[in-house]
Amino acid sequence: MSGYQPFWFDDALQSEQCAKRPSLSTKIQTQICIIGGGYTGLWSAIKIKHKSPDTDVVIIEKGLCGEGASGRNGGCMLTFSSKFNALQKLCGREEATRLVRASENAVTEIAQFCVEHQIEADIRTHGAIFTATNQAQVNSLNKINTALADSGLPLWQGMATDEVQQKAGSSLHLSGLYSGFGGSVHPGKLVRGLARFAEQIGVRIYENSPMLSFQGQNKISVKTPSGVIQADKLIFATNAWSPSLLPYFRRSVCLVSSDMLITEPMPELLSATGLSEGHAVADSRIFVHYYRSTPDGRLMLGKGGNYFSFGDKVSPKFDQPSAFEDKLKTAYSRFFPDLPMKLARTWNGASDRSVNGLPFFGALPAHPQVLYGFGYSGNGVVQSYLGGEFLSSMALEQDNCWTRSAMAQGIKLRFPCEPFRSIGSALIKG
Repeated sequence: MSGYQPFWFDDALQSEQCAKRPSLSTKIQTQICIIGGGYTGLWSAIKIKHKSPDTDVVIIEKGLCGEGASGRNGGCMLTFSSKFNALQKLCGREEATRLVRASENAVTEIAQFCVEHQIEADIRTHGAIFTATNQAQVNSLNKINTALADSGLPLWQGMATDEVQQKAGSSLHLSGLYSGFGGSVHPGKLVRGLARFAEQIGVRIYENSPMLSFQGQNKISVKTPSGVIQADKLIFATNAWSPSLLPYFRRSVCLVSSDMLITEPMPELLSATGLSEGHAVADSRIFVHYYRSTPDGRLMLGKGGNYFSFGDKVSPKFDQPSAFEDKLKTAYSRFFPDLPMKLARTWNGASDRSVNGLPFFGALPAHPQVLYGFGYSGNGVVQSYLGGEFLSSMALEQDNCWTRSAMAQGIKLRFPCEPFRSIGSALIKG
């Protein structure tokens, strides 16, 4: 476990009353072993048990459940709608439309799940605002909106300049589009709540139990520092750590930081800006600025694409206060010149950016019983819920829309080798 924790994860741990989970210290057997106790691994386990209650599932996590991206992201719930053009290129119009609608439904389903199972995750489904702060971003927004409308998905509502500035709390925005499908969540409380629920339905979870190696075909043997798991199937739900674990995943993603700051509570000041609701706001840069308020009146602001990791190594820099605090403060002052800089904490995390900005799911060519899913590209709070649908369907060998989807056919695009990838990354980041 890292000595420095992002705000959300630290806050979630302090609010917990559950006993410490064990590490794996013996040899066990299971039908499905999942590597990674974040959103993807937990949603996959929960959906496997929902579809097949008698299936035995074990999760091993190298640290604590949610300590990676799931417990340190900004908590903005965004759908696939902003990636519709990329989805069409990958899947075709019909499947792209299905995935957008599924991601819309997922926002409501996640909120309902938390209510039903008493997970206090501060979910607010007030929608999302996609904005433009220059003419190039205006053109980009209009292009996506036109594509959605042409496909029978008129999901975004145009906003006049004064309206978007009022609702998004900043005069920096020139235009905006509003979607009723979206919102915000406390990411740490959500992931820790999912882990508790997974245990309640029979999923065995071992924390502080990193995978050291695996071998085998029909029966897979997974080795940890103090134990061994014999499994019929193995699922890698390891996101940014995937390239470090298996050579096959190298060049499938590019690890970039997403850096965040959060303020001390200032509810009255935030309310005056129009940010008292729980909608998520994101501009239209390649590496976006994103922000939202919290129920206790804090303002969270983040920006992606600041630090690029050479060779996809999970650098210690990802477990420290943001090295780009000055950039974050500058962005904060540009968006909110009238708000005080009541900074509580900064942090960052590794985002697994794929070539097309979309996640992918598949099986290892040499090991068909070994499944994987990652590449959320900084947009995984909602999409990992759908990742659970993909991986649970694949693990249970179901023939359905998830297993037939082009998104479930493995890694199709790869980045160039180093150092060319890092050179290209330096040219496009901003």
